[in-house]
Amino acid sequence: MENLHDYRKVYDKSQLLENQIRENPMQQFRDWFLEAEQNPNISEANAVSVSTLEKDGCPRTRMVLLKSYDWNGFVFYTNYESRKGKAIEETHKACLHFFWPSLERQIIIKADLERVPENISDGYFCSRPKGSQLGAKVSPQSQVIPNREFLEEKLKKLEVEFEGKEVPRPENWGGYLAKPYEIEFWQGRPNRLHDRILYELQENFDWKISRLAP
Repeated sequence: MENLHDYRKVYDKSQLLENQIRENPMQQFRDWFLEAEQNPNISEANAVSVSTLEKDGCPRTRMVLLKSYDWNGFVFYTNYESRKGKAIEETHKACLHFFWPSLERQIIIKADLERVPENISDGYFCSRPKGSQLGAKVSPQSQVIPNREFLEEKLKKLEVEFEGKEVPRPENWGGYLAKPYEIEFWQGRPNRLHDRILYELQENFDWKISRLAP
């Protein structure tokens, strides 16, 4: 067993105080996201883990790319018949997690999920590079396949089929809107006394703001 007890880091790059935060967590998210986006040490500020609950009761987490956000929530795209898609269709809930080590920050989001309108999925699919469009049609995401060649052969056939043609969006592929009802902003601080600010959506659609102990 490798002993990792001496792995230590001092968190001292910033702070998160009540007199500095926004009243609405989506504004706070935007402030932090823009900082992450402009940080040269962060290559994909929009990388976010999505955790869903599977039928055996165990959460499953994977990374996706956030494609848009607004007052309503966060949008990402996937195959609706993938493991994540099936889990979302079963519970309509997920936990999203952003982690930006260079800023010593993370954001944890609990959300209700719903499919975005088909025209929105169509519009985003049309904006993707053709290779990505064909990849979405090629892959039976999360299903067992015989080998790598299975995918490559399917891709070659589709490249011929759609040469000079538009690629239609697969019916089983599209976007989800994650509508947050709880968002926690975490800022690393010295001596492990980290700042944790929690926003909780209330019945009147206002946000209750609390500080959590680290």
